[in-house]
Amino acid sequence: MSLLEEVVLDLERHSAQEGWDSAPRIYALVRSTELRRAEPDLADQLGLPPDADTLAALEQPSLPDKASVEDALATIAWPDAVEGCALVMERIVLPPDAEDDIPEDEAEAAEYAASHPKREDVRMIVGVLRDGARHSALRLRRHDADDEVLTGPDLVPALAEALAATFEPDEPGPRG
Repeated sequence: MSLLEEVVLDLERHSAQEGWDSAPRIYALVRSTELRRAEPDLADQLGLPPDADTLAALEQPSLPDKASVEDALATIAWPDAVEGCALVMERIVLPPDAEDDIPEDEAEAAEYAASHPKREDVRMIVGVLRDGARHSALRLRRHDADDEVLTGPDLVPALAEALAATFEPDEPGPRG
């Protein structure tokens, strides 16, 4: 199992313990060896063994409430020490036959989706590395069990692309 797969699954398990209905959370993925070199006290607080070579997931400040996740991601650029990033978010998914009835108004559309009898609540964890590696995990609320989590590199390709774009050099300054 790759370091990226491990960190994505760790974030999935952590999110599952916290329960549903959480705001999106973004994480910087940093090599534990780099973190120990730059921030030894933080590495100790996180319980990283001195000889560990893993990816540490460092939760970042909340994404702006007013922006869509995609718009918020478009404003992020990471410093060189950040090897990757991961996003945990929940979405409501509707069956294809419900799409024609979705109202145009954003607030009405959200209410329609939230009250639809065939809605699926999905938690998505997507991680990407600078080198292009990707991994995802999906959990459905109605199948809320560890052995029902779907995993793979391309489960949420559009979100993975948006995360990968945060490593492109044309982006605005580093996220603090």
